Amino acid sequence: MGARPLAVLLLQLLCAGCGAGPWLSRRSAGPAGDVGRQADRQDPALSGNGQWLASLVEREGTPAVLLQEQPSGRRIPLPQLRGLTPHRSPSLSWNGRYLALLVQQGPRRLAVVEDRARGRLHRLQLPAGLELERLSLAPDGRRLAVAAVAQGRSQVRLFDLSGFLEPDLPPAWAVRGAPAVSGEAP
Repeated sequence: MGARPLAVLLLQLLCAGCGAGPWLSRRSAGPAGDVGRQADRQDPALSGNGQWLASLVEREGTPAVLLQEQPSGRRIPLPQLRGLTPHRSPSLSWNGRYLALLVQQGPRRLAVVEDRARGRLHRLQLPAGLELERLSLAPDGRRLAVAAVAQGRSQVRLFDLSGFLEPDLPPAWAVRGAPAVSGEAP
């Protein structure tokens, strides 16, 4: 191969590297339903399996949580969160069964977890005196990390949710002592 064809090939490879490439393609999160395509979206959270995307949007000046199936963009209703004002930090478990987030209730921020499979909302009883800032749900849904301010100091605390949440695991992972379940949680 001569110098010129080699240089052209090298230039093509370099230019191909300027794009995202097949392993990192840019894709829209899908239509945002009735919130409009131009809605401001914040705090995105993607489930471990990549099937669900949660984000915060504004509807008529009121913050709301938007949960969408990917890649279709189909909007999923969250009836257990009606009447609550989402504050920030949505977090999803592996299969999207659990959605954790901070909500504003009067002057306080509360951590809640919606169990979409059972249709239940769990209001987490965290220690008093914590001003909640952000949270992150473990992929299996059994632990929660919370960034908070207490007495003027920032801290991160871990909370065990295994007493009331079942694990939300990838289909191939079995829970020791539990029968294997086929399919994924909604």
